[in-house]
Amino acid sequence: MFLVLPLCFSSVIFCAFTVFFLSVASLKLVQFSFDLGPLFPIPSTLFRFICFTCLPIKLQKKPKPQKDFPKWLFAIKVAITFLVVLIHEFDYIQYLPPVLLLGLYPLQIYLGLETIVVPLQFLLTITLGCDLEPLFNEPYLATSLQDFWGRRWNLMVTDILRSTVYSPARSLCEWFVNPEVASIIGVLATFIYSGLGHEVLYFGLTRELPSGEVTLFFLLHGVCVVVEVWVKKKTFVGRWPVKPAVSRLVTVGFVCVTSGWLFFPQLKRGKVMERSVKEALLLVDFFKSKFFCFLGDIMDHGNMMLSFQNADHHNYY
Repeated sequence: MFLVLPLCFSSVIFCAFTVFFLSVASLKLVQFSFDLGPLFPIPSTLFRFICFTCLPIKLQKKPKPQKDFPKWLFAIKVAITFLVVLIHEFDYIQYLPPVLLLGLYPLQIYLGLETIVVPLQFLLTITLGCDLEPLFNEPYLATSLQDFWGRRWNLMVTDILRSTVYSPARSLCEWFVNPEVASIIGVLATFIYSGLGHEVLYFGLTRELPSGEVTLFFLLHGVCVVVEVWVKKKTFVGRWPVKPAVSRLVTVGFVCVTSGWLFFPQLKRGKVMERSVKEALLLVDFFKSKFFCFLGDIMDHGNMMLSFQNADHHNYY
C-alpha cells in the first residue's frame, strides 16, 4: 500500500501527503509494537488512536504557555507563502537570480507545510482536547546542522527515526565497535534511511526511476553532522566562539546550496514545484467558489424568509 496507493493520484499535493502520512503511520505502528512512540500508552478512544496513528501529530506531555509571538509570525509566513505562489503564477521565477532561487524552493516547501499543518493541528487540538507538539521549530534559526535536523526540522519524523533507526543501529553496532563509532553508524544509517524514503516519495511525484541524488543529499548531511559533532568536542573550538547570527547564516546557506545541488534537481525536471503551486491555486479557487455559493444560498434563503414575512404582514392588514 505504501508503494502503490500514491501512484493512484495524479495530484502532486495528494501524492506527497499520502506518502508522508503512510510512512509516518507505518513507523508509528512499528514503535507501538515495541511499546514506544506516541501510541503508547494507548490513546483513550478509537478516534484518538486513528488520529495519532495516521496524522503527523504527537501529544505534548509538557504544554508550554501560549505567547502572542507565533500568532503574528504565522501571519507573516502565510503572506510570504502567498508571495511565493504569485512568483510562480505570473512566471516571475525566470527573472530571479540563481542565488535567490537557492532559497526560494526550500522556502516554498517549508512554508507550504507550515501553512497546512498549523491550522490542521489547531483544529485537532480543539477536536481532541489536548495540546500537540509542533511539527517545526523555526528551522531558519538553526545554529548548526545538528540543531537543524535534530531539534527544528520535521520534529515528528526526527523523533520516530531516533527510536526506530538510530537507537537500534547504535545498539547493534555496540556489540562490535566502541560506542562512539556505533553512534556515528547510527547517525549515518538514519540519514540513509531518510534518503531512501525520499526516493520513494520522488518516484510517486515524478513517476521516474530514482536518480540517487536525494539519497546522496542526506548522506552528505549525515557525514557533515558527524564531522560537526566531532569538531564541537575538540577543546580548541571553545576558544573562538561563533556568533549566533553567523552560525545561522552558514547553516541555512549550506542547507540551501546543497538542496539546490542534490535535493531539488529531480523535482525541477519533473516540474513538481510548478505543478504544486497550480494545484494549490485550483484548491483555493474551488473553496472560494463553494464559499461564495454558500453565502449566496444564505442570502437567498434570508430574502425568501423576508418576503414571506412581508406577505403575511400584508395579508394580516
